[in-house]
Amino acid sequence: MRSKNILIGVIVIAVLFIGIGDRILPQPLSDASKNTRTTINQFLINLFPTRKPKNPYEEREKQLEELEQGQK
Repeated sequence: MRSKNILIGVIVIAVLFIGIGDRILPQPLSDASKNTRTTINQFLINLFPTRKPKNPYEEREKQLEELEQGQK
């Protein structure tokens, strides 16, 4: 039971450090908090890569360009 309370306390402190540490902590720790949050954000963003939607008319556009160049 005691280890569960300690774990919950550590998690709460970590969340507070990451969430609002740059606003309330002195300079060296505020930079560390901001850098940690930025690193976590970038990691989470990179988990889901951006997807380029496929153009359903791409093949038709290529055929039209070839046809136009053939007529010139």
